[in-house]
Amino acid sequence: MEAVIEKECSALGGLFQSVIGDMKNSYPIWEDFISKAGKLQSQLRATVVAAAAFLDAFQKVADLATNTRGGTRDIGSALTRMYCLCVARGTRGLL
Repeated sequence: MEAVIEKECSALGGLFQSVIGDMKNSYPIWEDFISKAGKLQSQLRATVVAAAAFLDAFQKVADLATNTRGGTRDIGSALTRMYCLCVARGTRGLL
């Protein structure tokens, strides 16, 4: 019985050493992955901020066109509807 326990403990110890060795070898890959994920996250955040700023500027143009006289009022109304569609579809909900 004691020999069986000794054999199982030895096999478990060998497996543990193998796993630790693999983890040591894969450490640089995981570090690179984490670094690239952080860069992606910051770039996505910057993209969302830029898109929100664009939509704000778009809304200002639409408001300006809506508050004028003549045919540009129709253009302003159309731009406002386009802006509302963007917001309704969740484009601004990313922030």
